[in-house]
Amino acid sequence: IFSCVSRLGWLKRMTQFKEKAGKDQESASVGLYSYPNLMAADILIYKATHVPVGEDQKQHLELTRDIAHKFNNDFKVDFFPLPEPLILGNATRVMSLRDGTKKMSKSDPSESSRINMTDGPDEIARKIRKAKTDPNVLPAHPKGLENRPEVANLFAVFSALADKSVEEVCKRFEGAQFSKFKEDLTELAIEVLGPISMEMAKLVADPGYLDEVLADGSERARTIARPILDEVYDIVGLLRPKR
Repeated sequence: IFSCVSRLGWLKRMTQFKEKAGKDQESASVGLYSYPNLMAADILIYKATHVPVGEDQKQHLELTRDIAHKFNNDFKVDFFPLPEPLILGNATRVMSLRDGTKKMSKSDPSESSRINMTDGPDEIARKIRKAKTDPNVLPAHPKGLENRPEVANLFAVFSALADKSVEEVCKRFEGAQFSKFKEDLTELAIEVLGPISMEMAKLVADPGYLDEVLADGSERARTIARPILDEVYDIVGLLRPKR
């Protein structure tokens, strides 16, 4: 339904499509091109009013708002809300540990570019130790992070993990060596991410429990989504599927 509402121009402007398709957009798959429509469906099927997203996903939410607005306008209804983004914290866009101009991504071929939630203490320490920096001293103020993408990224990560402002982090490490900063960042990352890694390992070791949780969550989600989808079918004039 949303594929009939959204416009080619909207999808062509999506930054992630341009990045993943590269210069040869004609060879990109339809699935990659239309994926934002599915994201919009995932949001609007529950009539979400606010969505927690990272900075890199804000454009997708803006597209969702466009689709919701056009649907309401096309069918002369006040049905879908226009969801607002919730962009919280100091690390709304975490960048690669190897290149501060690129976002941290699980699809990056370099394992050293990211910290995975499943990484153990030794792996976290190794990746932070190898994280790219620069030869300049650590700044006393956030303005000193300008044009220093790798350093700014590490300070933002520290800020988020410590729940401190970037300004506080700058004051703490003013004039310090990168070795000291990385030691403290490593200790903090292990402290915060360690329990998450342990809990993930515990859950993965019990696939039966995971299946139960997924089945329960799926049924609860369907209970919310079914009546909304039925209303959409009625609005656009489609027959409701038999259940």
